[in-house]
Amino acid sequence: MVRERLIFHIDVNSAFLSWESVYRLKQDPEAVDLRTIPAIVGGDTSSRHGIVLAKSVPAKRFGISTAETIVSALKKCPDLTIVPSRFDFYLECSQKLIRLLEEYTPDIEKFSIDEAFLDMTETIHLFGSPAQVADQIRSRIRTELDFTVNVGIAPNKLLAKMASDFEKPDKTHTLFFDEIPTKMWPMPVRELFFVGGAAAGKLERIGLHTIGDVAACDEQILKAHLGNKYGALIHQYACGIDDSPVTEREPLNKGYGNSITLSRDINDYETACQVLLALSETVGARLRQHQVRCNSVCVELKDWQFNSLSHQTTLAVPTDSTSVLYQNACRLLKEFWDLTPVRLIGLRAARIQEDSYEQMSLFETEQSRKMKALEKAVDSIRGKYGIDSVKRASFLQDNTVVDHAVSKKKHWKQKDGS
Repeated sequence: MVRERLIFHIDVNSAFLSWESVYRLKQDPEAVDLRTIPAIVGGDTSSRHGIVLAKSVPAKRFGISTAETIVSALKKCPDLTIVPSRFDFYLECSQKLIRLLEEYTPDIEKFSIDEAFLDMTETIHLFGSPAQVADQIRSRIRTELDFTVNVGIAPNKLLAKMASDFEKPDKTHTLFFDEIPTKMWPMPVRELFFVGGAAAGKLERIGLHTIGDVAACDEQILKAHLGNKYGALIHQYACGIDDSPVTEREPLNKGYGNSITLSRDINDYETACQVLLALSETVGARLRQHQVRCNSVCVELKDWQFNSLSHQTTLAVPTDSTSVLYQNACRLLKEFWDLTPVRLIGLRAARIQEDSYEQMSLFETEQSRKMKALEKAVDSIRGKYGIDSVKRASFLQDNTVVDHAVSKKKHWKQKDGS
């Protein structure tokens, strides 16, 4: 007998800020819990530049949102507490979460550092009813790991994702097909997954204000205003249709990549290169951390209409250098991007080989050798004192669209779980 699909979406509440609170309370049990005060993670605590990576619920009440500038957040809440990021510890928390979830099903998709999909179709009968199991998972995470999650329960990934975004924190929500008319369709169209500000504006201008309006709209009208591919996708999502499987995570040694969904569309080369520099820093640091090098570099772009573009190159010499990654990424960008506004930019290093197989380059200069030593020194300092202890001057400007510390977020819109 074929069972109806049962998907859980696990979403850490205010992930980076919750994990930062866990770290600080472990160091000092008398410390203030950042989750109880207006607080954010991100930016430079001394110069107060950069962007908001995560926010507490009290900070959210001031209208502070993820990815806005620190300057803007401080105008909304002058007494805001700002703390730097601690990505090594956040990754450790994420790994502990996945190990706990693996006790419930082998079919897990780690969607980002703070999100995971579980296909419970074949294992739910071992533990109890869906709601009971979800509540058990939440309770165990709260007790054993000291942070909280929301759990969305649904017959597909899209609806599970939508359900987990309902009331927070530390809640279980369902969104089955018969619940769509009452729970999802009355929501503003902006709340539908993958509908950004530009698309929401277009939909509202033709009279579509709720998700239900989009579901009831003729698909051809949506295609005419949003494009064939994106219009069809949004109509399917509004109707609760999503057949994508819960897939295994890509093996770490197959490639190293990072991408970010920006807070606004960008259409100029200089700003895009600044984003690529931030991505190059994180990808380069991970290559050096795992003592591997890449033989090819790929730049990926995605515009608001869900159109994807990519361009890659093969390197003459394998590298783990941030500077080499950045230089090649900017060259690729100039070769294939026509300045069409983009919302997502990604960088991927592929064809990985172990460090020990590198051949000496006859063309390596004294300057390149010094740059390698510098990058390793920066890695060491950041590993000891935090990611914000050293940053490039280009990330200290108020109009910076992305901070130098970009966490890995693939495919789904960048968010912190709050």
